[in-house]
Amino acid sequence: MSLKNRLDLAVDPVFLMDGSAFIYRGFFANRNMQRSDGFPTNALVVVTRVLLRILREERPQYFLFVKDGRGKNFRHDIYPLYKANRDATPEDLIRQMEPIERMVTALGMSLEVSDGCEADDCIASLAARLSKERPVVIVSGDKDLKQCLGPNIFMWDPAFKEEKLLTSDQFTKESGLTPAQWADVQALVGDTSDNIPGVPGIGPKTAAKIFEICPTLEDIRDHFALLPPKLQDKLRDHLDDMFTWRKLTTLSLDVCTGLELNDLLVRPIDAAHCAALAEEFELHALRREMASLERMQLSGQSGAAEEGTKPRAQNGAPSASSASSGSSASSGAPATFLAEKNNGADSAARGQGPQSQPPKGVGAQMSLLEVAEEKTAPQVLTVADLPNCSGLDLSLVWPRGAGAAPHAAVTGGEDVCWMGSADELCAWASHARRIITPDLKGLLAAAPCWRELARKKSPDFFRDLGLAAYLINPEESDYGWPRLAVHWGAPLRDDGPGPALLALRMAAVLEARMQQDDLLRLYNELELPLTPVLADMEGRGIAIDVAAFEAFLADVQAELDKLTAAVYAAAGKEFNIRSAQQLGDVLFSTLDLPSPRKTRGGQASTSQETLEKLASRHPVVESILQFRKLEKMRSTYLDPLPRLMDSQGRVHTTFNQKATATGRLSSSNPNLQNIPVRGELGKRMRSCFIARPDHSLVSADYSQVELRVLAHMSQDAALLEAFRKGEDIHARTAALVYDLPPDQVSPDQRRNAKTINFGLIYGMGAQKLAQELKITTNEAKEFIARYFARLTGLKEFYESIEATAKRQGYVVTLGGRRRLLPDIHSANGQAYALARRQAINTVIQGSAADIIKLAMLAVAGDAQLRDCKASLLLQVHDELLLEVPQDAAKAAGARVAELMGAVMPGNEPLSVPLVVDWGVGNDWGSAH
Repeated sequence: MSLKNRLDLAVDPVFLMDGSAFIYRGFFANRNMQRSDGFPTNALVVVTRVLLRILREERPQYFLFVKDGRGKNFRHDIYPLYKANRDATPEDLIRQMEPIERMVTALGMSLEVSDGCEADDCIASLAARLSKERPVVIVSGDKDLKQCLGPNIFMWDPAFKEEKLLTSDQFTKESGLTPAQWADVQALVGDTSDNIPGVPGIGPKTAAKIFEICPTLEDIRDHFALLPPKLQDKLRDHLDDMFTWRKLTTLSLDVCTGLELNDLLVRPIDAAHCAALAEEFELHALRREMASLERMQLSGQSGAAEEGTKPRAQNGAPSASSASSGSSASSGAPATFLAEKNNGADSAARGQGPQSQPPKGVGAQMSLLEVAEEKTAPQVLTVADLPNCSGLDLSLVWPRGAGAAPHAAVTGGEDVCWMGSADELCAWASHARRIITPDLKGLLAAAPCWRELARKKSPDFFRDLGLAAYLINPEESDYGWPRLAVHWGAPLRDDGPGPALLALRMAAVLEARMQQDDLLRLYNELELPLTPVLADMEGRGIAIDVAAFEAFLADVQAELDKLTAAVYAAAGKEFNIRSAQQLGDVLFSTLDLPSPRKTRGGQASTSQETLEKLASRHPVVESILQFRKLEKMRSTYLDPLPRLMDSQGRVHTTFNQKATATGRLSSSNPNLQNIPVRGELGKRMRSCFIARPDHSLVSADYSQVELRVLAHMSQDAALLEAFRKGEDIHARTAALVYDLPPDQVSPDQRRNAKTINFGLIYGMGAQKLAQELKITTNEAKEFIARYFARLTGLKEFYESIEATAKRQGYVVTLGGRRRLLPDIHSANGQAYALARRQAINTVIQGSAADIIKLAMLAVAGDAQLRDCKASLLLQVHDELLLEVPQDAAKAAGARVAELMGAVMPGNEPLSVPLVVDWGVGNDWGSAH
């Protein structure tokens, strides 16, 4: 069974293989394997066998083989003795590197050589980036990569004697750690293979004791007095060193940025090249395997693994969308069927493969959650056996995830394990003073009774621990219960409380911290009330027109066929247009076009940016750009979305409330916030989303909300005047920059002003602006200087944000949202520049996020809209989409625009009007 099926993934995963690890393993596994003339082939044979197995059994769509480059990397700058104890690479291994690279390419797989960093860094960076849209399988058994594990990231070692498949949940269960802690553990213990000293006298067992008390290095430093005297003696002289060692053990997340998903597409096997390699290196047995694989591909059996499987939560529990829509979660469903989610998105399914062993040395260490569960909670089958919760705080925690029984505890009580139905538990819980849970939206989506209870109660009846932790530090990647228990539960478990009692104590700590950070108002008045609104939106979903999708798909496929024929004709041969390597060969070898840059692996780049620069050189480039545009439309929307609809013809997304540092909502499973909007294709795509019979869709969209926020916060006179007079802000800006009357501004000049108006909000520098405007960097610098010379309020505002961030260490939005910026004082120029961009971006985009969220609350809670049965369906950036009975649609649209225009972040009106464009239609395209 493929990993896609074993992990119950909705789409094909991206495979990222730690090639260097398998090369070394293969080399040392059998030193005697060689060609008849003595040329070593052991590493080549082992790596090829692993790759053939993956191609045969997994049939991957996306695969990257990553190997270490030569020379030093950034870790040597931190610690010159890094890996200084290693012997020189054996000559017999060096001789096999080039054949291995040729074999990877011949088998149709992409190759990346990670110069300036290690293969693990490249894998970690790509996994973090790509896992936002697709599951990622890291093909490796390297312990360092365990820190990459997450809700959508898995580790798989197919060459291990018994095979090993590891998920983040398994890792936590087996080691007592979260993946985020792994680098901290390695920093203390050290790594002899990499010459990382660690702290003398601290081995895995001692580290386990330390991390039971202090879950992070920061906690060790800040709560040093909590450690026993013997442990203090070991650590006292190394409190600075351990942070240096962590820099060495922490994998980078900002390398290999030039690689895109399309660069990882698997190509058909190059039979001729494979045969030549097999002949050259006498790989007779492998030649038969390669021939068998080629036959399988030619017979059409090597496509992607089964598509169209609807996503579902772990252990067979319903996903949030299906449960909340009422299609699979009846009101009497057992309460154990809670689809817990991390960051508001459905958790990735747990692996069902063979259990892997705990990391060496920390097998005895237990997470705080597991320690808490050492006391067996009594199982309760009837409400009569539950404690009285009337007027008391009550916590509900699903410590073992979906499919397991929930724990409950009331103030002053102990944990009990509920074994009855959701309805009974909900009816009992309704008498509490308030309900505390790690993931409120997951609870509301689990069964209809919880959402009904939320409608009856005031917003402060529920408390969401994950949401509180997110507001305190929005940079974390995981706000699920295991992580909360480890990160926030350390000082609270002296008497070994059960998870539900621990949650009660945690709620008080988080509330005090939010009070200290001035976040309670944001929590109580915006984020917490928004959660039930999002749960309702997810439950409603949006209808799609299947016939329109099919017709659109047919037209797109026909156009793709035409473009394919045109590209083949221009190239003079057929090839895989989706293959970056084959496309590069055609463009830069066959057609002899200039190659602007190469990827880290030495391959000619075929990125979007590169092709756009070449568009004027040859007509085939424009055809390729159009092909990519349509192929993305086909593969991302037209083909998969109809397969995700429910029995009522509606598609349900998940709104992620805890996923971005700026406070913006994101959407996943599927992502409906990235539905194209511009041009004829965007209009037609949106027209495929429709209102149900006798209803209309109402679209209401803020006009240039981020620039209006910028005008209000900067108090720049020119921007304020332009918005107050209802002028074209980009034409007004262009007139100022070019010293022209507004009526003499050309379209190109307005476009340039628009680019810089929005670009500076996102921290665009001169180099990027030069690329966007197709001018030199010096010209871009002059343009920016002229811009700030005319708009002096903006220059002062940006400088004030930087000064505030340096003084406070954080920035705050209009709604009181806070973002920490630890690198604002960094001596590293790159890190400092990023922190400065984040500061500006957070203040502007975060304030815009506050505004749209306040608008959602206003719309969802408005009596007039409720009377006309208007239902909020989607939030897409600055737009709200509602479904309303046809006879009330126009009145509802006007009311929505009125409510959105009256929003006041921080309870203060903006200095410029909030303008809202709205429309009504039978489909999204005509309404927008």
